[in-house]
Amino acid sequence: MNRNGLLAHSFNPSRVPLTSARWPKRFYTSLQATSFVQSGQLISSTRARERLRQHSLPGLLPCRSLQHRYVSDAAADTGTKRTALYDLHVRHGGKMVPFGGSSMPVQYSDLSVGESHAWTREKASLFDVGHMVQHRISGPAASLLLEKVTPSSITALPNYHSTLSCLLHPSTGGIVDDTVITRLGPETFYLVTNAACRSKDLSYLAEQITASPHPQHIDWQVLDNWGLVALQGPLSAEILQEALRAAQASDLEGKEEFDLNQLYFGQCKHFILQVPSGADVEPAPILVSRGGYTGEDGFEISIPPHVTGPFTEYLLEHARPEKLRLAGLGARDSLRLEAGMCLYGHDLNDETTPVEAGLSWVVHKDRRVGGGFHGDVVILRQLRPVKEGGTPPSRRRVGLVVEGAPAREGAKIVAVDGKEEIGHVTSGCPSPTLGKNIAMGYVKNRMHKAGTEVGVLVRGKRRKGVVTKMPFMASKYWKQAAGTAPG
Repeated sequence: MNRNGLLAHSFNPSRVPLTSARWPKRFYTSLQATSFVQSGQLISSTRARERLRQHSLPGLLPCRSLQHRYVSDAAADTGTKRTALYDLHVRHGGKMVPFGGSSMPVQYSDLSVGESHAWTREKASLFDVGHMVQHRISGPAASLLLEKVTPSSITALPNYHSTLSCLLHPSTGGIVDDTVITRLGPETFYLVTNAACRSKDLSYLAEQITASPHPQHIDWQVLDNWGLVALQGPLSAEILQEALRAAQASDLEGKEEFDLNQLYFGQCKHFILQVPSGADVEPAPILVSRGGYTGEDGFEISIPPHVTGPFTEYLLEHARPEKLRLAGLGARDSLRLEAGMCLYGHDLNDETTPVEAGLSWVVHKDRRVGGGFHGDVVILRQLRPVKEGGTPPSRRRVGLVVEGAPAREGAKIVAVDGKEEIGHVTSGCPSPTLGKNIAMGYVKNRMHKAGTEVGVLVRGKRRKGVVTKMPFMASKYWKQAAGTAPG
């Protein structure tokens, strides 16, 4: 483990691990001709280099020589992990449960799950999502790799912008995992993948890099022990703006005043800040991305290991409990379901294509013409109209509103007369905001149109369900076209 919190195992195409005791010096070499990009603008390479060097910001210091790749060990993990905020959760009354290989808070003693859900919709909540896996992929062949394993237009992704995408299985087009991909520079990308898929994803990426035409030009790192928190809710921007200002945070050019109203959904920005605390904490870089998993306006913040705890404590104390509370997995699940967002292992899996999952929009327009990604034959055939030789998928993901008792995962979906099984529920709960029982699941093709009535078997009794468009409630992302507007 080096001081930046990365497990720095050298990884070559033959996959023979060699350990590295410290951060490779090569990341600080060959910088004379290097420029950096911040929010789409070319910035002073001299100033940026110095600030990045001072504050040890992995992922932005490129090198020309990529003879080795440094990744976390892809071997299966044993035991339950703890995120950097475990002690904070316990101090704040978090009820800890195993989730995705880590001990995570399902709720806190100050609010019930329903109250925490409402608090997020009305004010702001802070979620620990440090169990998720953060990656950095860079090098001259980085975008070629990502365009092969995902259906996204990676080459067209602007600097400091993100896109939701899917890692795909070759041939079948099944979803290995869903991921958010962010471009941090010309050939530098930041990815976040699901904790429950960690072992599978690491093996998959290792195999894909090895099989790529130019593996020696790809550098892959897993940011183990880095923190990741999600600040979500209508007061999020106000809270973060005030916290950054009080901490005298600056961007990579040293500019201290930045209006978060100019950071839109799907965009991100690096800040360097000194956390005001009693502890002797060195200035540190954080990556602030606008977005989240709740349908509310908000931010996901990637934080170096040594400052994760102090920064989170500072954010809570500065905002105070009148505006900001901690929230756990319980509220996160009901919030994401209202927002119509999938949970891998439930609503998505290895056998499901993006088209079946209602995620056709992750297949960007230019990729629909040229293909060139894993599973393109299957996926493009599913997208093509029948009259043009296409073959629609046999099932579709849908939203449901269910009368009576809530439908849970595994509940069978039947035709309205009850004579034919047409699908199953993958996620479901009572909606605290809408006061209805909502669910999502898969039904046979042609039964997926909004307004279609179906039956849902709940505790052996057939309940009336109606196929409903998702999200179940309008999202409130901060968008450039018209500010905060339904997504």
